[in-house]
Amino acid sequence: MSAGAHAVKLEGIRGHADIVRHIVESGVPVMGHLGLTPQSINLLGGMKVQARTDTAVEILAGQAHELEEAGCFSLVLECVPSEASRKVTDLLKIPTIGIGAGLNVNGQVLVYQDVLGLNPGFKPKFLRVYANTFGVIQAALNAYDRDVKDGSFPSDSESYDAHPATLQFEHAA
Repeated sequence: MSAGAHAVKLEGIRGHADIVRHIVESGVPVMGHLGLTPQSINLLGGMKVQARTDTAVEILAGQAHELEEAGCFSLVLECVPSEASRKVTDLLKIPTIGIGAGLNVNGQVLVYQDVLGLNPGFKPKFLRVYANTFGVIQAALNAYDRDVKDGSFPSDSESYDAHPATLQFEHAA
C-alpha cells in the first residue's frame, strides 16, 4: 500500500481463505481470481479453459462464494465458459471481472501487452488485439541497433563538444 497499490489480487482459494480474511482485516482490499490462474498454470496443465463440466462449475461457484465470504471486494474469472461465469456472477454480491469469460460478468479486463499486440505468438480465443505495436517496437529497436553498429548514432549533433555552454542541459521539472 505504501508503494501506491490500492489492493492485492490473490489467485485461487485452496489454503487462502484465512490469508484473505487476515489481509482484509488488516485494511488491504483483496480481489480474488479463479478459473485459469496464471501463477498456477503448470499445475493446471497449461493454458486451458477451466470449469467445463457441471461438477467443475459447481466447484468454481463454491470457491467464488468462499472468496466473497472471506472478504474479497471483486473476483476475476479467467478463461471459463460464459455459462460458468453467468452462474458465478448470479451467485455473488461482489462484481465479477472477466478475461476470457464471455459477456456474463460485470466488467472486462485484458492485459495491456496483449491488447497492444506485444506478444504475437499469444493468441487465445478471447483476445482481441487493438494495435500491432510489436512490429513498430521491433522496427524501432532494429533501426537503433543498425545505427549504433554502423556508427551513425550518436551523430555530432547528438554529442556534446568541450565548450562549457553545450555541457549544460535542462532537467525536466
